[in-house]
Amino acid sequence: MEHLVEYGLFLAKVVTLTVALVFAVALIAGISQRHRRSRKGELEVSAVHEEVRDERRQLRDAMSTRAERRAAHKKEKKEERQQARKGVSQAGKRLFVLNFNGDLQASAVEHLREEVTALLGQTSAEDEVVIRLESGGGMVHSYGLAASQLDRIRRQGVTLTVCVDKVAASGGYMMACVAHRIVAAPFAMVGSIGVLAQVPNVHRLLRKHDIDFEQITAGQYKRTLTVFGENTEQGREKLREDLEEIHEHFKSFIVEHRPTVDIDRVATGEVWLGTRARELGLVDELMTSDDYLIAQVDKGVPVYEVCYRKHTPITERLGVAAEQRVDSLLSRWWARLQDWHLWR
Repeated sequence: MEHLVEYGLFLAKVVTLTVALVFAVALIAGISQRHRRSRKGELEVSAVHEEVRDERRQLRDAMSTRAERRAAHKKEKKEERQQARKGVSQAGKRLFVLNFNGDLQASAVEHLREEVTALLGQTSAEDEVVIRLESGGGMVHSYGLAASQLDRIRRQGVTLTVCVDKVAASGGYMMACVAHRIVAAPFAMVGSIGVLAQVPNVHRLLRKHDIDFEQITAGQYKRTLTVFGENTEQGREKLREDLEEIHEHFKSFIVEHRPTVDIDRVATGEVWLGTRARELGLVDELMTSDDYLIAQVDKGVPVYEVCYRKHTPITERLGVAAEQRVDSLLSRWWARLQDWHLWR
């Protein structure tokens, strides 16, 4: 028992020291952060064409002799000098890549709007913006806002391309159809042009246990369906009308941006593979986003990936780290305590 008490005291000292160290580091970091101009977030820009070139060079060098590597490096330096003499003004087209991974709330739109705002101040009609889009859809208003962000690019006169490697369904396709061109992988899932609402109802369960539920509204259709109360056919019909209205707006939006699509054929809520989606006019080309971007790099187009990252407060990061450390220490202490009971 004495060993157990000593071990507990030792553990308490370790935890106390860890917490004190975390707070000290957090205080220092907090003071240093006061000198930063912006705490909101920042853009991260990476030159994709340079990354591709470096990877190819690394593989080539691994398979070449020393003499071959020297000759290749000499040739590259000569080409770089020639390119430098041409000057930036003759660079021509540039391509900017944004990534959008959508959830039900389209929460990535907060970063998308920052990225689009930054691009609109730097792009010209010669440039192109590529959105690598992955989303199964979600809330109507959220994806409507996301589609409007992409429309800002199009209205600027910049070529907009959407690449779909996995899925662009429902709200995801609402975003995709804004583009001048949609490129999809052969097995990407595209479509789901429909509207869905589902609400669980536990009214009979509450009634079985003699539990009353009161709901007071002002306005005949303030609440159509409810989770706890008894739903009526009138409420169901009203919700159907609302969904039909949203569906009509959805279809009109697609027709506006892709007028050649047979909207009555595709607006059934069905999902198609990329190959079939191309036949239906929902996408324009079958290709992965990697192939599309590499093809641009091979043409000599500079490709830049732009990502907005929000600053996570140092105190929050350290708090999570401290919590994980304490959990680890307590888990180890508990495991050793169990071993002590087994072997005593």
